[in-house]
Amino acid sequence: MVDRKIVDALVELNPQPRGARWASLTYCILDAVWSIGARYDTVVVPLVRRVASRAGDENPLAPGGPDPLPVPTFRTAYPEVADLEAVTNKQRTSPTGGILKADAVLRHARVFADHGVYELATAATLAVDDPATWSRLDAALAAVPGDGQSRIRRGYLWMLTGDDHVVKPDRMVLRWLARHGADVSADEARVLLAELARIVAEILGRPVTPWMIDHAIWLDERNRPGEPGAGL
Repeated sequence: MVDRKIVDALVELNPQPRGARWASLTYCILDAVWSIGARYDTVVVPLVRRVASRAGDENPLAPGGPDPLPVPTFRTAYPEVADLEAVTNKQRTSPTGGILKADAVLRHARVFADHGVYELATAATLAVDDPATWSRLDAALAAVPGDGQSRIRRGYLWMLTGDDHVVKPDRMVLRWLARHGADVSADEARVLLAELARIVAEILGRPVTPWMIDHAIWLDERNRPGEPGAGL
């Protein structure tokens, strides 16, 4: 049974649908890779905006139209790891032997290209439109170093592309749940967040998705006094 204290806390947070989000699959990949172990507002967002700006896109948070930086265009602009590293940074997927995040991003881009997924609109509906391709693509992404514990990076990437049923039970979410009486693993949190979405939707009388629950928790934890605003 779900603890009523968690439900009440989430109802008070009033989970909301998505607002502005990245307009390109490329931006989603950059965000998903760089967010692990990096401060979101001061490192990740400026980095994605920098890549967007170099592509002539000054409004990267405006989805709905054509993808402003499709994966093939991105790969042409950054054919080598050093090219992307020059406009991002030298962070690695892990401080102990991880590959450069620039390398991980280009590997992600190659995987998407190899599976014929070039733009955000295609990625956003792939799990429903072509689940077999989605499964193969997701498995290939898992082979890129730095996936994080319990598929954190892939879950976050699919969240960014628009899948409202995928969550990112990172340390921020797990810490919030633990403070509210649910000390669970990442895999257990996935199940719990889905159930919480169902319960909160019934109470609020409107649709509430697992993504909305995840995001409301993450924002609340990030805004706690003393929290530096790290992405993951």
